Amino acid sequence: MNSPLIQILVLAAIAVFLILRLKNVLGTREGFEKPTAVPPPIRNTGPAFEVIEGGPDLDITDHFAEGTAQARALAEMKRLEPSFNVGDFLGGGRGAYEMIVMGYEHGELDTIKPFISGDIYESFVEGVAAREDQGLTIEASFIGVRETTLDNVTLDPDTKEAEMTLRFVAELTQAVRNSEGEIVEGSVTDAKKQKDTWVFARIMGSDDPNWLLVSTDG
Repeated sequence: MNSPLIQILVLAAIAVFLILRLKNVLGTREGFEKPTAVPPPIRNTGPAFEVIEGGPDLDITDHFAEGTAQARALAEMKRLEPSFNVGDFLGGGRGAYEMIVMGYEHGELDTIKPFISGDIYESFVEGVAAREDQGLTIEASFIGVRETTLDNVTLDPDTKEAEMTLRFVAELTQAVRNSEGEIVEGSVTDAKKQKDTWVFARIMGSDDPNWLLVSTDG
């Protein structure tokens, strides 16, 4: 075997060796392979009412049009307290309405005192005392809140006190009995519709989470 042939065989062997080494390091591709897909962005899976960047906050615009004084007040309230949510507030308002109405009807003011202002508490005390002086008692049963509407919103820019005006339409039975137990007004079976406009207030961003009833206008 002559020298040139030996050189060619040696070079071929080296080439094969290098090709095998490259395959081990880089791997192989068979046919057309798509480039590796870019991972999709992480999306917030929270409630649908959360703000989409650049879009309207449905938690606000479901109640007031964009640009109104009420919508601006709600937006500022959310800035001061990011956990604040209008829908949650309305749900709490309905519960507070039933609790306060029935607390007053039954004369159980101690249970509702933490949720009403001093002025409202004093007026309730006077109302219950007047009933007792006349020997009257109330027998009432709450049926349910039929409508809850957010009527107005204000926010004091200096004190950060927010006021939320809610209109309620509810149904309940109410019977007034005299000292002999006779019904002198109302009924224990026939439901009546009751409409109230209440104002709740709270300092936004404060440690106290409770909204206080500060005004009633039936």
